[in-house]
Amino acid sequence: MPDATKKSLQAIIFDWAGTTVDHGSLAPVRTLQRVFAQRDIPVSDDVARRDMGLAKIDHIRKLLAEPEVLSIWKDLYGRNPREADVEDLYADFIPLQMSCLLDYSKLIDGVADTVKQLRARNIRIGGTTGYTRPMLEQLLTSAAAQGYRPDQSLCPDDVGAGRPHPYMCYRLAIDLRVYPMSACVKIGDTQSDIAEGLNAGMWTIGITRTGNMVGLSESDWLALPSAEQARILARAKALLQSSGAHYVAASVAECLPILYEIEGRIERGERP
Repeated sequence: MPDATKKSLQAIIFDWAGTTVDHGSLAPVRTLQRVFAQRDIPVSDDVARRDMGLAKIDHIRKLLAEPEVLSIWKDLYGRNPREADVEDLYADFIPLQMSCLLDYSKLIDGVADTVKQLRARNIRIGGTTGYTRPMLEQLLTSAAAQGYRPDQSLCPDDVGAGRPHPYMCYRLAIDLRVYPMSACVKIGDTQSDIAEGLNAGMWTIGITRTGNMVGLSESDWLALPSAEQARILARAKALLQSSGAHYVAASVAECLPILYEIEGRIERGERP
């Protein structure tokens, strides 16, 4: 266990989809699009990804408030969406997401090795997600079989609210016996991940290439010309930085040098 009397890096709290598994964070986007398509409401990738990282019921609420979605809803139903509609959509979302989750659970390259090196430095590993507990349990089982076993992972169900609230991070700090929060780092691929970390008083690293801000599978990413890759990464980096990310990396595999830099800053008495 990290010695919390020392001003050193104590814990890393990773996001799941788009950060440690599911290159491109495809599972939640495709499922949300399917749920709305069943009601004859098309949802573009950009709109579906805009509030990614939130608890999924909160994400559905946000989608229903999107002007293009709201307009079609009113045309179809002659009224604004109600909370009962949110609950109905969420009820449809859960089995669809559960049915396809394992298809999008491949561990992203470099995650297992990065975590192994962090553990060698006695750093605790946590995880947060916008998925439900049953969905998270599926991911935990799949990831463990691929060599990734965080010390503890939480979802909004466990603490009563999801991102951007900091409660999952606070609970993880208690469970992992680490403090202060300024000696911990949140790593995630969405703007809500960054907000979660900042609200918890943590350092934050935004992830671009493998995550929601790019939104491509590994094969689709590799098929792009290098100039297009550079353009997309620059846009993703700018969005995460505008959300307050202290650092940005293309993937978890590129985070170790950043984490060592943060550790040095912590030991010099700096705070996020």
